[in-house]
Amino acid sequence: MTRDDANGARPAVIVISSHVVRGSVGNRAVVFALETLGFPVWAVPTVVLPWHPGHSPATRIVAEPEQFASLLADLSRAHWLPEIGAVITGYLGNVAQVEPVAQLIETVKAGNPQALYLCDPVIGDDAQLYVAEELAAGIRDRLMPLADITTPNLFELSWLTGAPVNDTAASIAAAQELGPARVLVTSALAMMAGSTGTMLVDGDRAMMAEHRLIANPPNGLGDLLAATFLARLIEGKTGEKALQLATGTVFEVLARTARRGADELTIETDADSLRSPMAMVHMRRLITRPPRPRSR
Repeated sequence: MTRDDANGARPAVIVISSHVVRGSVGNRAVVFALETLGFPVWAVPTVVLPWHPGHSPATRIVAEPEQFASLLADLSRAHWLPEIGAVITGYLGNVAQVEPVAQLIETVKAGNPQALYLCDPVIGDDAQLYVAEELAAGIRDRLMPLADITTPNLFELSWLTGAPVNDTAASIAAAQELGPARVLVTSALAMMAGSTGTMLVDGDRAMMAEHRLIANPPNGLGDLLAATFLARLIEGKTGEKALQLATGTVFEVLARTARRGADELTIETDADSLRSPMAMVHMRRLITRPPRPRSR
């Protein structure tokens, strides 16, 4: 089940993404956010780094493909697997990790059809891929069809669908074509000047959460958004309410981090922003067309 069980226990979440020694990106952000909100976490590192490579070149440790596959196979047959109510994937270390991840997700869903899978396709930004194209294609072709929720940025949305996303209508159409029932588009085209948007496309409904743009944000915002959005859905919030709360959390943490002049999100100091964000975000519902029937 995806909500609290009869004893009030929350379902566990498997988190599969990068791990940094210093910083608040990848698993460091997602695990902290979920655990702060009361969810047990099974954390799987896909790559280990001393810090985000945007700071400076750094050592990169990726498990051998056979070892990684064996680890995920162990999880697939663990007798605790019924604890799992959701899986979230982010940055993958190489294309060899795609199939073991997919098989684990399929096993979780076979045992618990209500389990949610959120695919954060961390493949590129600023009009270019920053992973190998074969890895990006593997995420598109193998993981995306399994996803209930995905959280691409505008570039990723365009690359995954092969469609330009030069305006809001095109972004909505691309999101409806992508596949998952809910598509949360980060860094969407805001309608208010000096703002940035997060757009949720949920079938024939679309809505936007906008907040003030803050220059030179640190990394990890997408990870934090994905984790908090998923958590709110598991709690039983509507998509619209989950969008409002998750965007409010991200904006509040970002604004406080910027005031401190920190080069990493200060989520450990701002844990209350995860639980009860006070930041105001502007919500608007967007005009959409019904999704086109998919070709068989």
